[in-house]
Amino acid sequence: MQRVLSFEQTPPLSVPLRFFLTAPLFAVAAGLLLFWQGPEAMVSRWTPATLALTHLLTLGFLAMCMIGALLQILPVVAGIDIPHSKLTAGVAHALLTSGVLALVIGFLLSSPAFFKLALPLLLLAFGWLLLAGLRGVWFAPDGKEMLTAIRLALGALAIVVVLGITAASAFAWPLPLPLLQITDIHAAWGLLGWIGLLIVGISYQVVPMFQVTPTYPRIVTQWLAKTVFALIAIWSVAEALGFPGNPLSALLAILFAAFACTTFYLLWQRKRPKPDPTTLFWRAGLASLLAAATLWLAGRVFPQLAATSAYPLTLGVLFIVGFAYSIVNGMLYKIVPFLVWYHLQNKLAGGCAKAPNVKQIVPDKAAQKQFRVHLLALVLLTVSTLWPQWLSQLAALAFVASSGWLWLNIWKAARIYRHMTADLSKLRDAAA
Repeated sequence: MQRVLSFEQTPPLSVPLRFFLTAPLFAVAAGLLLFWQGPEAMVSRWTPATLALTHLLTLGFLAMCMIGALLQILPVVAGIDIPHSKLTAGVAHALLTSGVLALVIGFLLSSPAFFKLALPLLLLAFGWLLLAGLRGVWFAPDGKEMLTAIRLALGALAIVVVLGITAASAFAWPLPLPLLQITDIHAAWGLLGWIGLLIVGISYQVVPMFQVTPTYPRIVTQWLAKTVFALIAIWSVAEALGFPGNPLSALLAILFAAFACTTFYLLWQRKRPKPDPTTLFWRAGLASLLAAATLWLAGRVFPQLAATSAYPLTLGVLFIVGFAYSIVNGMLYKIVPFLVWYHLQNKLAGGCAKAPNVKQIVPDKAAQKQFRVHLLALVLLTVSTLWPQWLSQLAALAFVASSGWLWLNIWKAARIYRHMTADLSKLRDAAA
């Protein structure tokens, strides 16, 4: 069941927009890094360049967008007040941006000094958000499936931060830690817990609302997020104790595949037959999630497949770029134009000027063109994990073009808001 929206509680546009404008630039940086490093970045998941690329996408793009979306969605959808929202957004954005940059440089240079700098910055960024900016999530009334999934995703984020800080400490100081084991558990909580559960939770609201579909089945909204969280927790304990967790990981893959199939079915039932750009991104993201789940299960059945160097890289591309990036990219084309329209409508109310509609703020043609380039980049990135010598740099250029185009479309929307509000201020000054 969808929540009634409380638009009177929406924060200032600058709160989410600063995150949405910064995120694509980190994706562009990831593409440029891949082009610079070339095939070396596709050799192993453990190379410094690969670790830097992964965190540019997961922290720089995905976490940046998700935090901006949470600061916008929680007051409107769940009625949760974000205290001092502009201050919270400004501090968290500055700490996260500088922390990601320091962490990436630390990976690339293998520099303990930069890891020591990144640790407090990222800890303060996420600590501020979890304890101050988003504390209302923990005390909101129960019974709201979307909020339950978000709450679990934020719990996963807290675990990710602790594990990430622990792993990064081994780079900053010579600590005798089981780094490979910690990294695997950190990745599971980050990708499946934080990113996966947050997309699942937000989809309960935005898929029916923006895609005009039926609501998700009750069994999905009530049990999926809780079951996934519990399975990751049990799997993590099994991994930490040295017991094989393959059956649990296979079940997790099946659950995410079930979510993808359910969402595909809802999109097939949407009331608007012609797909808009966001629908196309959702389809690409869900297809990638199904491909990632299938590949993971194949690796459990055929261990020789899982033992190849390309296997984890292909999984990472399908989940991070194919699933998470695609869906976040698509949702930005709904969230940003709507927010610009809504804030302009309020500012221009009673005046001579009229706010442009959402299709004028970000035209469908511009978004569709960017989708085509994104799809090309996704295909090239996936295939380049198998033939890095031939395709890695071409894939990098396509990804830079796609991410840069996304940033340009968002920037144009922000420019419309800035110009119209500036013109309104001049008119008011003249009238006074």
